[in-house]
Amino acid sequence: MKPLEYSKEAKKHFFSPKYAGEIANADAIGQVGNPSCGDVMRVFLKIKKDKKTGKEKIEKIRFKTMGCVAAIASSDVVCELAEGKTIEQARKITRKDILKAVKGLPPIKHHCSLLGEEALNKALDNYEKK
Repeated sequence: MKPLEYSKEAKKHFFSPKYAGEIANADAIGQVGNPSCGDVMRVFLKIKKDKKTGKEKIEKIRFKTMGCVAAIASSDVVCELAEGKTIEQARKITRKDILKAVKGLPPIKHHCSLLGEEALNKALDNYEKK
C-alpha cells in the first residue's frame, strides 16, 4: 500500500501548527466530527467589535483536533484564513479556500477541508445565537 503524499504546506501546518490550543472564556466554540474517519475538530473564537467600522471581527481563533495529518493541517489553515476577518468575511471561507491554502490534499482526505469549513461556521452560528 502506497503512503499518502502531502504537500510541504500541509506538512508545515501539521508539524508546526500556529493556532493549536484552546481559548479560555471563548466567545464561541464549534465542534464537528466525521464518524467514518474518526476526526473531531473544535474551533474556539474570540470576537471583538472593530472601533473604526463597528463590525465584529475574529480577534483570536484556535483549534483542538483529534485526527490525521489532513485534519490538523486543515484546522490550522482555517484559523489562519479566518483570524482578523469579520464574521461576514469568515463565512465566505470554503473548503476550496482551505485546499488551496494547504496546497492540496490527497483526494481521499478532501473531507478534512470540509470539516474545517463546518467547524468555523458552527462556531460562528453558536456566537450569533448568543
